[in-house]
Amino acid sequence: MEKKGNKFQETFPLLLAAALGAAMAGMIWEYIPERMTRYMFLAVLAAVFLLLAVWRAGIRRQMRGFSDDLCEILDSLIDGDPGRWPQSYEDSLKAKVQGKLLQFYDIADEARKESSRDKKTIQELVSDISHQVKTPMANIRMFTGILKEHDLPQEKRRQFLETMEGQIGKLDFLMESLIKMSRLETGTFVLKPEEAKISDTIARALSLVWARAEKKGIRLDADCDSRITVRHDPKWTAEAIGNILDNAVKYTPEGGSISVQVRPWQIYTRIDITDTGMGIDPEHYHDIFQRFYRAPEAAEKEGVGLGLYLAQEIIRQEMGYITVKSEKGKGSTFSVFLLS
Repeated sequence: MEKKGNKFQETFPLLLAAALGAAMAGMIWEYIPERMTRYMFLAVLAAVFLLLAVWRAGIRRQMRGFSDDLCEILDSLIDGDPGRWPQSYEDSLKAKVQGKLLQFYDIADEARKESSRDKKTIQELVSDISHQVKTPMANIRMFTGILKEHDLPQEKRRQFLETMEGQIGKLDFLMESLIKMSRLETGTFVLKPEEAKISDTIARALSLVWARAEKKGIRLDADCDSRITVRHDPKWTAEAIGNILDNAVKYTPEGGSISVQVRPWQIYTRIDITDTGMGIDPEHYHDIFQRFYRAPEAAEKEGVGLGLYLAQEIIRQEMGYITVKSEKGKGSTFSVFLLS
């Protein structure tokens, strides 16, 4: 039925033109008595209809060529080979349509690649979480079994319960870190930057690690002019700096020191966090900011390898960045740069 309709649409204009031509020829023959004039009008009429027929055939040929080219372009895009049709800069309908198709292909291809990257990231994340959760869960099960099946002295039971409490705390910390990480990566939280004193943010970050530093006898110093203001989110920036300080306390031996120094620059405000800890090999400067990364020499220390990753993501979302400079066995300096 559809083919018949298309055929009728093609033939109807021809029949209409033929009927119109016959009517005009009849009128010329009837109302123009001079034979020569009559033939001249008929010749002109025939020439007009001939030109219309040639024009129509040319248009059909162009449309057929355009349709074939369009199908070939679409086939190349479906095959994932857009290079077969390089971008044309002619001022023509074909060039315009081709440009739009290539633009759509680029957008769709980038979306496909992003989806593939997200899928890979989720797979890696699930694998990392599974690995991180496995050890504390296995320890909790083991100690629970021992406590259930053996009549242990009170002191031993207390030690086992304290160990289990520590493993549960590790799981709790891991879950909190994963929630923060997912909020950062999915953009479900919104930074609320404001012009605020950076000294207050530094004080807030130091308060997060003060007790642990005091327990290890680590001296904490801060050098920050209270008049310095920076446009930032105080809560999340304190979280980021606190994570760096927490790492410094964790890897600085007892009796060491950690200092925080703030220096305003023309474009950025620089916050240096310097410790006297174990130091970092230069080849691992990039690795330490990766999710769940733990250096071999730090494997026995508590932690899950998310602190510096979260710190970098927070500062990055504030249009800042973090650098590190370290010397093995002598300590490290993490520099946080925030837009002034």
